[in-house]
Amino acid sequence: MMQQKTVKAVVVSGAHQVHCENRAIEWHDDQVLVRVERGGICGSDIHYYQHGRAGMSVLKAPMVLGHEFVGIIDQAPAESGLRPGQRVAINPSQPCQQCALCLEGKQNLCRSMRFMGSAQFFPHVNGGFAEYVAVNPVQCVPYDASVAAKVIAFAEPLAVCIHAVRQAGDLTGKRVLVTGAGPIGCLVIAAALASGATEVMATDISERCRELAHQMGASLTADPRVTDITAGWTENGGAFDVCFEASGAASAVASAVSFTRPGGIIVQLGMGTPEVNYPVGPLLVKEVQLRGSFRFTSEFTTAVRWLESGKIKPLPLLTAEIAMTEAVSALDLAADKERAAKVQLVF
Repeated sequence: MMQQKTVKAVVVSGAHQVHCENRAIEWHDDQVLVRVERGGICGSDIHYYQHGRAGMSVLKAPMVLGHEFVGIIDQAPAESGLRPGQRVAINPSQPCQQCALCLEGKQNLCRSMRFMGSAQFFPHVNGGFAEYVAVNPVQCVPYDASVAAKVIAFAEPLAVCIHAVRQAGDLTGKRVLVTGAGPIGCLVIAAALASGATEVMATDISERCRELAHQMGASLTADPRVTDITAGWTENGGAFDVCFEASGAASAVASAVSFTRPGGIIVQLGMGTPEVNYPVGPLLVKEVQLRGSFRFTSEFTTAVRWLESGKIKPLPLLTAEIAMTEAVSALDLAADKERAAKVQLVF
């Protein structure tokens, strides 16, 4: 049986066209109705707000924003094992589970992935910035209700970072560099240390971001434009076993090769730059491995557990908590990297 409800939602319809408005949502008996508590604003939300697109995903119709959110179950199928009142983190991934990639356990690479809050396909897939959201039971990861929702709301970006760390392989005893210390870079720092890295350093052009990197565990930070420190990182072929490139800036993408030791690994997870003058020669002669990292698979549940247990403490990154009715102000703040790291909407 189909049910319907009118809820308030944060809707983007074009560049600088975001409104909190009423939307009708529908759900079937085999779905879970979740009352949303919190939602973290991501870079893609900011791109939809500022440009009406995020990368190649262009808005063709109004869409509910948001894919980093947590809530409380309102209704759930009896056979799902979920119950009303249960606090859950919502995995925004909806892979097809039928293609060869999904069957190999690489659901993050599914060509038919329906990712919440994404305009990649049409009709677009609405996100979680709404008072209530209907999702599939498999998307719900219950967590201990004694843990603050504002902590668990970091599960989705942390999952991205845990996946990136796993792309690098065993980090035990490794020396690591993270270029770009925004929310993702800072969570990579914490995830790398939690995964056995001996030392993690970070670069960012923002003094505020460098300070946050320290708070998240970086032993040393540097402005990449000031070479007093970074010049030493290129000696003897490179200083770091693994480099996580989290900025997407062309200069940072290129510099990662010189900072990585012969036989080392670069994990690329920053997506900012479409074209880079890449140092292929040094990559080749040092046999540096370049590995891409995109979204996550089972790491979402791992992220919930690491946050739940306190293995990762993300709250230094939480800049502001703003009511959903003030979504435009929240997006403006989140877009200002000199003032904000992570901004959460409160529903």
